[in-house]
Amino acid sequence: MSKEHLLASLGLSRATINRKERSATPLSRDESERVLGVGMLIGMVHTMVQQSGDPDGFDAARWVAGWLASPVPALAGATPASYMDTIEGQRLVAELLARTQSGVYA
Repeated sequence: MSKEHLLASLGLSRATINRKERSATPLSRDESERVLGVGMLIGMVHTMVQQSGDPDGFDAARWVAGWLASPVPALAGATPASYMDTIEGQRLVAELLARTQSGVYA
């Protein structure tokens, strides 16, 4: 996933990020939580694959990026990325991943 696409899915503008970088201003709490949510999903997938018993060569970040950009039937054909701009949406996406691990898809 490109940085631009990731920022857009998190509801963050490139200009805002650049401005905050230049002025060494931290992200707001809400912005930080949205960014950390992506890291949480990557960690979740990494753990799921480790528990499956064969994590060799698996890149959780790459898999999450592809999955976020793919339409998902459980989201009525929307992409998980379209839910990543709010904490509630990220929770929904994380719950969907958890249900997928357990075999429950709807």
